[in-house]
Amino acid sequence: MKNILLVAASDLSKDQVVLFPKEQPEVLSQLDENQINYIKNQLDKEQTIIGMPSCDSSFQWMVAVEKSDDCIKMAEALRQLGAKVVALIKGQRIASIGVKNQTEMDRIALPFVEGMVLADYKFEKYFTKKEEYPLCSIEIDDRISEEALLELTSVLKATIKARDLVNEPQSFLTATQLSEEMIEMGEEANISVTVLGKKKIEELGMGGLLGVNKGSVAPPTFTIMEYKPKGAVNSEPIVFVGKGVVYDTGGLSLKPTAASMDYMKSDMGGAAAVSCATYAIALAKLPYHVITLVPATDNRPSGDAYAPGDVLKMYNGKTVEVLNTDAEGRLILADALSYADRYKPEVVMDVATLTGAAAIAIGTEGAVIMGNAKETYFEEIDKAGFETHERSVRFPFWDEYSKMLESDIADLKNLGGREAGAITAGKFLENFTESPYIHLDIAGPAFLHSEKGYIKKGGSGYGVRLLFEWIKTRAK
Repeated sequence: MKNILLVAASDLSKDQVVLFPKEQPEVLSQLDENQINYIKNQLDKEQTIIGMPSCDSSFQWMVAVEKSDDCIKMAEALRQLGAKVVALIKGQRIASIGVKNQTEMDRIALPFVEGMVLADYKFEKYFTKKEEYPLCSIEIDDRISEEALLELTSVLKATIKARDLVNEPQSFLTATQLSEEMIEMGEEANISVTVLGKKKIEELGMGGLLGVNKGSVAPPTFTIMEYKPKGAVNSEPIVFVGKGVVYDTGGLSLKPTAASMDYMKSDMGGAAAVSCATYAIALAKLPYHVITLVPATDNRPSGDAYAPGDVLKMYNGKTVEVLNTDAEGRLILADALSYADRYKPEVVMDVATLTGAAAIAIGTEGAVIMGNAKETYFEEIDKAGFETHERSVRFPFWDEYSKMLESDIADLKNLGGREAGAITAGKFLENFTESPYIHLDIAGPAFLHSEKGYIKKGGSGYGVRLLFEWIKTRAK
């Protein structure tokens, strides 16, 4: 995992990016009259990133920032500007650069730098030839506190970690290895991590996780991360549950390869989101008690694989008729949601790449959210989503959808039918927790097939910044 060092400084590197108000380039007092006129000329040509000629070997880019009353849209515009500047920096082989805010707007360098760091990401572990001149550090001259800089550093580091995990092939990232990655995060950030192996999972009677794992030669894991700082402001924890299907063939209900199974290494995007969000929360030392549960396995069609028509007995004792082995994520999440109840959480939230129906409904622009928790939780998450541009759309959660899950031979069936597939998946999971419940389906934005500015092709790390922002706001 590559990390770019972020430092607050007023004495910047000779290579610099300067943010200035688009309507007032005269504030660039370090420039002479000819240079100011050059910038005005470029602004007339609708250029917002202006490279300045230099008599030495340094590089300077003047970035015009348009003030807006909509702070959320402005922050996203700054992230996208940061992404564009990174492309220019890479072309000049610059390892360290300064970012200076010469506007009257406070802390606008933070979203700009956020866009820079996320746009600089590249998963190059398996390339024989690595990037020759990587960006290593960014000095920030803006009115920012040490706390704000720590928070940005923490969430960016965790987002990059999540992207790496999602981009890893299953030949490396088995369920066991995913648990090892969480142990490493815990050791660094002072998070308690416990890994339950197959024997303990069998003792607990987690029939969903064991059923999906039947076709695999690799054992399942169930990982518990707990961050409980002294002085936590919440008396009851928030519990996150992440889907950890490290590779999904669909099982005996085999997926087609093209544009489907070929990127199913990403089916643990929910596990990456919740574990790395917990990592970020702990790195930033937010005073909030959170617990993260990750059931993990792959889903394969071997000779002993579970089959359509099977009935599984889940951790909470309910029985489930399996109609489709490709609806496996909800089976392992169900066990984890029931396990979460032992912590008596104020709310439990699962995050999962769960249904193609969610991606079809709203594409890659956001996630689908639903549940039975109090309205205030959804309002808080909605606000955090717009702050981070990791947005979600609220779907209905009416009781009528539960009728679609009625089975002839068991308590439930694991598939509701063609209609309302994202909602019936959420309603299925509701059966396995007594706690206030939120379901976040990130099937659309978790893995991109084309780049979107600072969100790169492949694992996006979606959910880390959203959950971090939500908990940060609650902690404060």
